[in-house]
Amino acid sequence: MQPAFEEIEHTADWALRVRGQNLTDLFRNAALGMLSLLDIEPVPGNTESRSFELTAEDSETLLVAWLEELLFPLEVENAAVVDFQVKVLQKVQLKATIELKKIASIKKEIKAVTFNELDIRAIETGYETIIVFDV
Repeated sequence: MQPAFEEIEHTADWALRVRGQNLTDLFRNAALGMLSLLDIEPVPGNTESRSFELTAEDSETLLVAWLEELLFPLEVENAAVVDFQVKVLQKVQLKATIELKKIASIKKEIKAVTFNELDIRAIETGYETIIVFDV
């Protein structure tokens, strides 16, 4: 069985190959992969929960919007996503709930999620894509 996500070689940026049995699974694995790259140390204590919905013109744009939404609290509030639930309702809409904690430190930062090489494609076991992060 292939891994849900794996870091792959990329020139100056980070890249992940992500797989999922369906789009919800793919989006979940993409988030888990991206968050694992960050190497964040949260502050012990309370979490804050937020729910939101996103809509986009296609699945690739929705995936980028979803991952950017997870990075936003890091940039603005010094808080990191420590848990989440996501459900892709259609190929262009999702609902999510995220759990946030303030962070003590972050060892690696992602500036942006890019559209470089991003193409969600059907494979025998579901879906696969490559996501490149600007660091």
